[in-house]
Amino acid sequence: MIRILLADDEHLIRGAVAALLGLEADLDVVAEVGRGDEVTAAVAEHDPDVAVLDIEMPGLDGLTAAEELNASGARCAVCILTSFGRPGYLRRAMAAGVRGFVAKDAPTQELAAAIRKIHGGGRYLDAELAAGAMAAGDNPLTEREREILRLTGTGTGTARIAALLHLSEGTVRNYLSTAMSKLNEPTRAAAARTAKEMGWI
Repeated sequence: MIRILLADDEHLIRGAVAALLGLEADLDVVAEVGRGDEVTAAVAEHDPDVAVLDIEMPGLDGLTAAEELNASGARCAVCILTSFGRPGYLRRAMAAGVRGFVAKDAPTQELAAAIRKIHGGGRYLDAELAAGAMAAGDNPLTEREREILRLTGTGTGTARIAALLHLSEGTVRNYLSTAMSKLNEPTRAAAARTAKEMGWI
């Protein structure tokens, strides 16, 4: 029997997935959580074989939760469930030791197959998500550009960003200009939006 933890903030979806997986003779959903910051404690308490994590959750996103599990040495395999085929997400997930990446609108049989495969030591990667990630290429932004775009995306102004990062306002504007150019966007807000959509910030 493969023991599964489900983490998804959408109660109806989580309940439906749990019920459908429960129909599989070899799968047992032993825990459900609705927040990303509850994942590590739930894994420690229930000791699942596989943790199925949604990306968009309150408290902590699924990728950060996967990184926490990886850092804590948790034995469970991790499968990310997402409606976003963002290349940055895929690369970050792989770096965090995630073994499965399944589209949220995939049939339950596909998720069950992915769980079995990663529990057996393999990897499962949704073909469309993988193709989209490869077609988009590598993240062109530097760490500093990502940091500044992340702050810009939250509505933080240039002067505040400069103060937070101990840079001059001119330097912040230069980083923003370079990032806008790399992303081929006319405004800093558009650049931040594009970087987020790609999963790069």
